[in-house]
Amino acid sequence: MVCLFCLSNIFAQVQQASIQTNYVLQANRQRFDKYLHDTAVNNAFSVPLDSNTEYDYASACYAVTQFMIKSPHVEAGLRTLFNQYDSLQYSTKAAFLESLYGLYPGVYEDDVKKLLLKETNPRLFAMQALYLFAGDATPIKGQTLLAMLNKHFPGSQNNILRQLKDYITNHSTYLKTRVPPLNDLFNHQKELHQKTIYSLQRWNRDYPGLAVLQNADGSFARDSAGRLLVFQQLARAASNLPYFITDGNTPQGIFSITGLDISHNNFLGPTPNIQMVMPFEDDEAYWGDAFDNTKDSLTNYLNQLPSSWQHYTPITEAYYAGRVGRSAVIAHGTTLNPDYFKGKSYYPISPTAGCLCAKEIWNTDDGHLLESAQLNMINAFLATPGDIGYMIVINIDDKHAPVSTEEVEKLVRGFEGK
Repeated sequence: MVCLFCLSNIFAQVQQASIQTNYVLQANRQRFDKYLHDTAVNNAFSVPLDSNTEYDYASACYAVTQFMIKSPHVEAGLRTLFNQYDSLQYSTKAAFLESLYGLYPGVYEDDVKKLLLKETNPRLFAMQALYLFAGDATPIKGQTLLAMLNKHFPGSQNNILRQLKDYITNHSTYLKTRVPPLNDLFNHQKELHQKTIYSLQRWNRDYPGLAVLQNADGSFARDSAGRLLVFQQLARAASNLPYFITDGNTPQGIFSITGLDISHNNFLGPTPNIQMVMPFEDDEAYWGDAFDNTKDSLTNYLNQLPSSWQHYTPITEAYYAGRVGRSAVIAHGTTLNPDYFKGKSYYPISPTAGCLCAKEIWNTDDGHLLESAQLNMINAFLATPGDIGYMIVINIDDKHAPVSTEEVEKLVRGFEGK
């Protein structure tokens, strides 16, 4: 995911008026919505499931998860997938389990229990166990699931199963653990003279977070009136699965920013996105020349942090997500019709397949960009020297509300001594 462009030349202060896409035009949105419901979902789930139609079933699962479509057609399709689960390909099973977790939490517990009893694939086992744990996160349920894990995979060192064990054992404790001092992190990055974007989130990813930019000189990006620049950003996956499952929520931790790019994916849109990598995803791009070959990779990762943060386990999510094989987590905008998410606590931002998604509003008459937290963040990033840096994602607490500007300003003022 190395950037293909020179930031200072290609992306210097992108003008909002220059960004346009026909994908958001009202007629095109209506056309897509009809295709989505009639063809991609209803028709796909209406035909018999066999080797010729299985791909359509899997695609339908991804579609209903992303656009949060619940209907009798969907439920009939899910029932068909349950009935023929043993004959499905791995990728279809994964798409199916994503839909269950994202759309119907707690509804299919008895069915998922039956799948778990005979599951032999670590990732699918983890997804099924997580579904059951989400419905009942008591210590007794956790112990039962861990006992099943040990029975199915005795002595396994599989990376996904190790993260599953940690999640079941410690997640409720992490929710209550105070995050280490942000000041220590801000000071550390200032000493490194490294441009850093902090994406400050809640543990409950149903609520949007805010990103702020610390320049290489340690100052925080502000507007011409001196106000702190904040950029609304959602770190929630459509599936809402945890960080160590592909397409799950954005992991906490340190991402290396390798540059900017413009996506050809209509869902992401033409606003420049921030390309990022995790450890193990692209070691050359992540570490550059900074890797100490006398130390193991986890020690290298932790040494990027001040000492007060090095024993805070949640900040290692990005490390372990990369280790289990997650990739392509970037920070981007969105062209999706926000009406799909009306009534959700993150409306009008779009959930994703695990990326950081910024708020964007489009003119559906002419396709031009009306409002973009993504573009504002890009331009703030380009306003000072330096074309690489870090993105550090942090769950600051478990408050059930969007991260507010006032909270972030207080954190920054504490660092600045104001």
